[in-house]
Amino acid sequence: MTSTTPMRSEAKTTTLTLDERITGALVGAAVGDALGGPVEGRPPEQIVARHGGRISGIVGPWDGDDWRTARPIAPYHKGDGHVTDDTLMTHALVRVYGAVRDHLDAYAVADHLVPELISTPRWIPELEAEALPLQRIFLAEKWIVARLHYGHVDPREAGSGNIVNCGAAMYMAPVGLVNAAHPQAAYAEALDVAGAHQSSYGREAAGVFAAAVAAACAPDATPATVVDTCLSLAKDGTRAAIEAVCEVAVRHNDFESALTPLRTAVTPFDTVGPDYRAPSLGARRPSRLHSIEELPIALGMLLVADGDYRHAVLGSVNYGRDCDSIATMSGAIAGALHGERAIPATWVTTVAEASRLDLHAPARTLADVSRDVFVRDTARRRAHESAFAALVGTP
Repeated sequence: MTSTTPMRSEAKTTTLTLDERITGALVGAAVGDALGGPVEGRPPEQIVARHGGRISGIVGPWDGDDWRTARPIAPYHKGDGHVTDDTLMTHALVRVYGAVRDHLDAYAVADHLVPELISTPRWIPELEAEALPLQRIFLAEKWIVARLHYGHVDPREAGSGNIVNCGAAMYMAPVGLVNAAHPQAAYAEALDVAGAHQSSYGREAAGVFAAAVAAACAPDATPATVVDTCLSLAKDGTRAAIEAVCEVAVRHNDFESALTPLRTAVTPFDTVGPDYRAPSLGARRPSRLHSIEELPIALGMLLVADGDYRHAVLGSVNYGRDCDSIATMSGAIAGALHGERAIPATWVTTVAEASRLDLHAPARTLADVSRDVFVRDTARRRAHESAFAALVGTP
């Protein structure tokens, strides 16, 4: 590993097709997830000590060959290019879109996502085995199954009572992509979908992250326009946290100098506390004053990197803490901005092979769904225009 900050590649906005932006976002999210997985939960100084400097690419498990028995990680093989639950949930949501082929809501989570988690075995890279996704996801995601499959709760209210974290936000990129270049619609749809999973600022972050991805798909999008869109939609502590972090981020052009200032900026809004593995007593409880840490930091790293995929994702990974989810988010947004061409090809190949996943198949599915949804939206809009014109007497 090198201790120097990697150089940025040119990060100017390019003219990309819908398919290229969707592919960039989904592949970018998966690669970011895989890079962050092996150092998740660790502070930056421990990452440097373990790897002899800042991480500059894919690394092995934190405990090396002892990963099978190391606590508290065992039995998960985090590292070597393996994606985590962030990608598993993202791809599951893509499959739900493939089944419904229209906008989703909380009922789609109950009718389609829950069966995805409990009835169909998938290859789970961290377990190196086929298993039900339910066996890999953590308690905040198991909550969906408990509330909807066993508790028969109204899907729109099922997220109430769950811990408030980034669990819903981490897999909302597909919502932003189905609503590409329409962040307001992405925000509203993600809030509806996430209502089955989260409440409070966890649900709000899901809406804002989906909006960020949608905004990144606009033809003239830049990191600054993505952040401005987020600020125009975000509410309460989520908005305040994004604003505080991004005000600091614009003063930096490399992640090395930004790591500590960004953490300082988000600290007043983060309920977890300084020790990520030993959360504070008030951690992850509903509040209008607080925010998840992951989304503001992802947006901050996007600004620090001026949208450059490699720089944004490596900054997210070296930040530590919940860095797989931070890198998932920054990777999705940077990927939507610049397409797969911005993602190091060796990373894509390694993650796909190590995780035994076709990283491009979900993008193809979602691109087709996005076109179907747009056709449906156009027909619905024209029907409304016709009805409204009749109501007001317009020829």
